Amino acid sequence: MKRRDFLKVSAAGAAATAVASPAIAQSSPEIKWRLTSSFPKSLDTIYGGAEYFSKQVAEMTDNKFQIQVFQAGELVPGLQALDATSKNTVEMCHTVSYYYVGKDPTFAIYASVPFGLNGRQQNSWWYQGGGMELGNEFFKKYGVIGFHCGNTGTQMGGWFRREIKTVADLSGLKMRIGGIAGQVLQKVGVVPQQLAGGDIYPSLEKGTIDAAEWVGPYDDEKLGFQKVAKYYYYPGFWEGGTAAHAFVNIDKWNELPKSYQAIVGNAAANANSWMAARYDMQNPSALKRLVAGGTQLRPFTNEVLEACLKATNELWAEISAKNPDFRKSIDAMQAYRSDQYLWWQVAEYTFDSFMIRSRTRG
Repeated sequence: MKRRDFLKVSAAGAAATAVASPAIAQSSPEIKWRLTSSFPKSLDTIYGGAEYFSKQVAEMTDNKFQIQVFQAGELVPGLQALDATSKNTVEMCHTVSYYYVGKDPTFAIYASVPFGLNGRQQNSWWYQGGGMELGNEFFKKYGVIGFHCGNTGTQMGGWFRREIKTVADLSGLKMRIGGIAGQVLQKVGVVPQQLAGGDIYPSLEKGTIDAAEWVGPYDDEKLGFQKVAKYYYYPGFWEGGTAAHAFVNIDKWNELPKSYQAIVGNAAANANSWMAARYDMQNPSALKRLVAGGTQLRPFTNEVLEACLKATNELWAEISAKNPDFRKSIDAMQAYRSDQYLWWQVAEYTFDSFMIRSRTRG
């Protein structure tokens, strides 16, 4: 190549680079956000889901998009995380949408409702069955967009200071349980109490409440409930598979480059899988320790479960009659649940039942 031609080519290449570089820079800006959690750092798995999400976002953007995570109370109280995000006090939050049933009971459907979906079914409905689109159509009214960002799996039924054998045993029982689940249990005689996680232990210890539910063996052991209540019931029929959400302020979301939006979605999905897997790893050993330490493990009786199912269906009818958003979402979820359990009965349930019966023979 002649020297004159080489210089022309080099100049053209330099010009192209000069044009392209700003475009690349603009598509990968340096951004710093704050995320407020509804959970304390001590609950390393459910709080850890937000940290895992934040780390994923940073790694996928070469640290250009950084999201600082704050535990409940550092910036705003845990139960005000959604409000802070909606008002753009913070750009996003990590929370459970059923905390906000006081605004609209529809929020509960996308986290967990009594006799709803289990963890895998929640993910199936959200990612493949139209749940994400339906949920975000509703969340948009509150100025946010939501992403699944963790799942606890089926939770435990909670800690009780006395045995629960019949529906009559629930009459007048003061229990830490809120939201939609509290409304269901109220129909069968329970007196629901809304308490933050840090207030549960002293309330049980003093006898201010008779029972409390939280999550499952790993988190419950950390909070020490086994020291102040003897009976540990299962299952938490009101939380068959509780989804945690990362909510992003809708205006801040719309400002993000498309590549960053994709990264947020993928990081949340990764955190969703991480949390579910981590709880499944931690809960068995924690339950063994609790039982070895004297905890009395008990199943809810069919009488109690049937009464609560009846109360649940009554409540859905009452709310649906006056809330179109709730009716639209609960009808869609229940239709999906019906098809899912037809399939689970054919394969999953049969397999799981056999494995439970044969686990000591392997």
